Amino acid sequence: MDNFSLTYPFDDLPPSGTARDVAPGIKWLQMPLPFALDHINLYLIEDGDGWVIVDTGIRGDKTQNFWREIFANALDGKPVTRVIVTHMHPDHLGQAGWLCRHWNAPLLMSRTEYFYARTFSNENVRELPPEAILFYQRGGIPENILSEIASRGWGGFSSNVEPMPVGYHRLIDGQVLTIGGREWRVVTGSGHSPEHVCLYCEEIDVLISGDQVLPRITSNVSVNANEPEEDPLSYWLDSHRKFLSLPDTALVLPSHNRPFYGLHTRLRYLLEHHEDRMLACEEKCVTPQTAHDLLPVMFSRPLDSFQIMLALGECIAHLHCLMGRGRLERTLDQDGRYRYRSIDPTLSKRAHPDTHESPDPAPLMV
Repeated sequence: MDNFSLTYPFDDLPPSGTARDVAPGIKWLQMPLPFALDHINLYLIEDGDGWVIVDTGIRGDKTQNFWREIFANALDGKPVTRVIVTHMHPDHLGQAGWLCRHWNAPLLMSRTEYFYARTFSNENVRELPPEAILFYQRGGIPENILSEIASRGWGGFSSNVEPMPVGYHRLIDGQVLTIGGREWRVVTGSGHSPEHVCLYCEEIDVLISGDQVLPRITSNVSVNANEPEEDPLSYWLDSHRKFLSLPDTALVLPSHNRPFYGLHTRLRYLLEHHEDRMLACEEKCVTPQTAHDLLPVMFSRPLDSFQIMLALGECIAHLHCLMGRGRLERTLDQDGRYRYRSIDPTLSKRAHPDTHESPDPAPLMV
């Protein structure tokens, strides 16, 4: 399966500081990011005498200045009434506190995302903590690479996120929000983040998908040192199957790349993609492997130490999913590294073309 059958109704991104009509009562805007993935899509939903913002951009004067241009030129003189954040990552949450204070508007998030963000906002540790060092050592990262990772320090969430409101309005899966006289259903997913909120409007057949469904890149799904025994890929795959219940005709408004049609095609591709990566890892583990040993199986391109940190978490997510299915076993070797071995040693070997694109370079909360 490929993604060539996706249809893109727009050829380019709107310039920063401008807004483009993308569906009835919805404007699409784009803010820059200081990462390899250099933009995020944000949305405005007309709400009668005001506007609802969906996602906010990363902290910084540059983003705020673009927002001021939006206030002056795209809101038709109407205020912002609510700020909705799909999930806690700083490119989505970063300006939420500033926007809420500027407009005296409430913040709407799922409970898990809000309190995760509050926790990380209050974290004052700057050196790599022992739990993180142990996590990377057990993943098999060599000492020289671990030293590079440690040199970048720990945390950094608060530097990319404006101080958050102390209160919020909770969003729950299945909840219906009325915005501009239309009903928007909250649909949550998990894996990329713990309780990611998407919004679907049946009347205009539009899904605001955040990072839950992206058309060209695969969102980062990782195990990290905060929850070293979690199984986020199982949640992610379950979420994709859940989203298949939404109409395939929906216009998908993602957080990165361009709006598209072809929801079911993309979801099925992502399901097959992760299954293929797991099978490749399982076959390699006929002889015991560390997670670091398996990175070339999942990523054919060279990785620097920062990319290795992200890639290791994603690789471990695939390994934990396989363990949960009873297809791998894990042991701790004499050097303190986890080694993974396939339960079925008779697995046939096959070539695996590398179809995996870069992990989402939005900051990973470790």
